Amino acid sequence: MEESDLLAIRRQKLDQLRERNVTAFGGRFDVTDTIGHVRAGFEEGKRVRIAGRVTAHRNMGKSQFLDISDITGRLQIFVSLKELSPAQAEIFGLVDLGDFLGVEGECFLTRTGEPTIRVQHFEILSKALRPLPDKWHGVSDVEVRYRQRYLDLIANPESRKFFLARIRIVREIRKFFQDRGFLEVETPMMQTIAGGAAAQPFETHHNALGLDLFLRIAPELYLKRLLVGGFPKVFEINRNFRNEGISRRHNPEFTMLEAYWAYADFELMANLVEELICTLAESQFGSLRIEHKNENGEVRRTIDLSRPWKRARYEDLIRGIDKNWFELTKDQKFERALELGVESNPQMEAFELTQQVFEKLVEERTIDPLFVTHLPVELVPLAKQNSENSKLVDVYELIINGQEISPGYSELNDPSVQRQRLLHQVGGEIQNLDEDFLLALEHGMPPAGGIGIGIDRLVMMLTGAESIRDVILFPLLRPKSGE
Repeated sequence: MEESDLLAIRRQKLDQLRERNVTAFGGRFDVTDTIGHVRAGFEEGKRVRIAGRVTAHRNMGKSQFLDISDITGRLQIFVSLKELSPAQAEIFGLVDLGDFLGVEGECFLTRTGEPTIRVQHFEILSKALRPLPDKWHGVSDVEVRYRQRYLDLIANPESRKFFLARIRIVREIRKFFQDRGFLEVETPMMQTIAGGAAAQPFETHHNALGLDLFLRIAPELYLKRLLVGGFPKVFEINRNFRNEGISRRHNPEFTMLEAYWAYADFELMANLVEELICTLAESQFGSLRIEHKNENGEVRRTIDLSRPWKRARYEDLIRGIDKNWFELTKDQKFERALELGVESNPQMEAFELTQQVFEKLVEERTIDPLFVTHLPVELVPLAKQNSENSKLVDVYELIINGQEISPGYSELNDPSVQRQRLLHQVGGEIQNLDEDFLLALEHGMPPAGGIGIGIDRLVMMLTGAESIRDVILFPLLRPKSGE
């Protein structure tokens, strides 16, 4: 049957409901609990009221079995047409897959032991005018899954697992930091200067003030102002925006956690992140061994989060690829990168060529956790210089599953050095300096450790999702042709 025919039939049923003075788009329906909780605490003889979407219907003549589902689970209901009045039986005959029903009845077990509710009262709460995806095939078209996420959530249990896991992970992260005395704060999403990272911002304009603004690329400079103001431990779970490419690991709008701890350093922050991620793995997934499986349920990769995690200096890792790398000239580094199969550009600075080799030959090949420490100062302009080698900064980058999950710094709190670093970062364009942040530093910021954690990538790692779009409910997509 063509979709247009199915739509016509459903609209005819809607008309028939209206002819019978039945409200097809009802209102309040008081439930005793969610479907999942009713099923988990199932008691024969207990009277319950539940509501959800009809996701299956088994017609056995006078005996009708349906599945009612919500995000918490599924429960079977039983309707005996013999026990309904003729008017009620006619109304029940107009129920379709996808409709929302409210039901009241008594819990019992079928002969096969299936928890079921014997329905004594039902209400149509919302009539679905379009059919659901085929329950056996779900929503297999990736474009439809991302563009019409509601269909994906209805039809694909695996997608529901990803997002329910994400919700639990974020809740646990918040509890973890609060339990350790960190204060959750909020900082501006619209800023006059896009600072805190090297990234292309989105631009907007405030009409009343006649002011050009940027959507934030990071909250760092505002959180550090709070350290200046006397907050000893702060964190924020925030939305950031970067006007850059889209890939399976990048979305222009993404979620980050940033936290700052006065009087700490990058090593304490590394310990904190290690404890956090292990806590998440054990509390939410029951193991420090995270298995990533393919569509057939076969394990394709196992990540071992067992502590302690390895730590290695950036220079040592590069020398593991080429022991003479740091003795090469810039041109020689370019040629050597090409020999190693790393795409490079002769216009790159020497440190950029080194970073390109690191990303392709170290980062992408690292599966189990690795803290990479003591990076070149050019890569991290907001971190404190190492006391033994001024060309390095006291930072870590945590690599898991072939990608950076978290950077952490001993934060730079010398306003003069910070000004020089930021001025170099903006190419000497003084108008792009965040003078208010530098003014705050001049009032004195305590030494501190800071971290960032990409929530989307962390969820990918813990759940085995292959694309960042699988863990963001509504990822940015190119409009359909003609839109």
